[in-house]
This record gives sequence, structure tokens and C-alpha cells, in this order.
Amino acid sequence: MTSFHALLMQEQLPIGTYLGEFATPGIGEILAAVGCEFVFVDMEHSGFSFQTSAQILRNLHGAGLATMLRVPSKAAHHLQRAADIGAQGVIAPMVGTAQEARDCIAALKYAPHGQRGVALGIAHDDFRKRSVPDAMRHANQKTGFVALIETAEGVANCEEIMSVPGVDAIWIGHLDLSVSLGIPGDFNNPLFLDAVTRIMAAAADAETPVGRLVGSAEEAARCHREGCRLMCYLGDIWLLQKALGEGIATIRSQLGNDS
Repeated sequence: MTSFHALLMQEQLPIGTYLGEFATPGIGEILAAVGCEFVFVDMEHSGFSFQTSAQILRNLHGAGLATMLRVPSKAAHHLQRAADIGAQGVIAPMVGTAQEARDCIAALKYAPHGQRGVALGIAHDDFRKRSVPDAMRHANQKTGFVALIETAEGVANCEEIMSVPGVDAIWIGHLDLSVSLGIPGDFNNPLFLDAVTRIMAAAADAETPVGRLVGSAEEAARCHREGCRLMCYLGDIWLLQKALGEGIATIRSQLGNDS
């Protein structure tokens, strides 16, 4: 099984996708069959509960895929439950300061690196028994933290955020960032482009991987040239709509030509 931390270390660009709607038991095998390497599972903007998310993670891990789970908020109980149900990487939304990053990491890590409440032999352990010290070390090594920078505050503090020990990766939330900058959806605006440039420069200095959600191969290539090291291509809802819409349009076009 590919792990979150192994994903960050590989030379070839990891390419995955987003899940926010389809929780079918077969989803892991479906995605693995087409070459996905990781999945961004979203609880913030979906109806996924922790129970549903636990089932999704188990299906994805069983198919050999690495996972990142975006929790509903930066609250410690959300972060801890995400770690307990087995998320390899936990994504906290709207991280705006270094202190917020430190607080998130403290919730995700067992002592001496954090303050996470101890529960062993459960999902995050793959239900295996280990000695308490070994289990805690294993959990700390397995559970990664991804800071989602998607506000003007986060951009202003991105250098400090990336300097916090335990920040394994950064994710750019492009839509929320554009809204926070006062230019909703205007991704060609100099304000947005300058913000991304600053984040990417800070990430390069800190040697911190950056991830983006992209809507096309052309956008993926551009983001990769900018330095992105995790690429999430569209998501379950949009991929179905895209493929089905194109198929229906093609069929109607062909029927029109035949008539």
C-alpha cells in the first residue's frame, strides 16, 4: 500500500483525485485501476460523516491508495478523530498562522510531539497489537499534516507556517483564496498570481511539497512547472458530469448527422 509519506518522497509526480460524493465500496479499486495514486477525501464540503469516511479510507487503503482527509474544521476533536479512523494525511482548512499549524499538529501527534488522546489497536493501527511505545511511534510516523492555505492571512504568514516542524505539505485552496483576496474566481488577477508565487517561493525555500486541484492536463502541467508536487485531477462529481456530458453531446451530434 502506498502511504502518504512515501507519496511525498517519490520522484514521479503523484496524481490523484478528489472524493466528495461517491462512497461506494468499489471506489478504491475503480480509482486504482486507472492509475490514481492518492485520494483527497473531503468532509468539509460533503455529507461524509466520520463513519462514512472511515469506510472510504478502508476501501482506498485496501486498493493500495494513499489518502488525505480534509476535516470539517481545525477543531482538535475533528483532527483527532480523522487520525483515529486511519487518515494518513489530515488536511486542516483555512490555516492562517503558524500557531494554528502548531495547534493542529499537537492534536494529531502523540506525546512527546503532541497531545493526542491515546487509543491503540483501532483503525489507525490497522487493528494490530503493538507495545504502547511502538504503537505511538508508528502513529506519529504514519499520520501527516497538510496545511490548507486559502486566505489572505495564510498567504501573509505562509513562510512562518511552513517553518513549523510537522507541516508535511501545503495545499493551495484556490477558490477560497480568490474570495479572500476580493477577486472571486479571477485566477488570472495579479493579486491571485502574486499570492501563489509567494506560496510557491516559500515552499521551495522550506522544501515543503505543495498540492493543487486542477481541472485539465494543461493546468496540471503549468502547476507542475510552478513547483507543485501533488496533483489532484478533478473529482467524482465533476468527472462524471464531464464524461457523461461529453458522451451525450457526441451522441446527439451523431444522431443529428444521421438524420
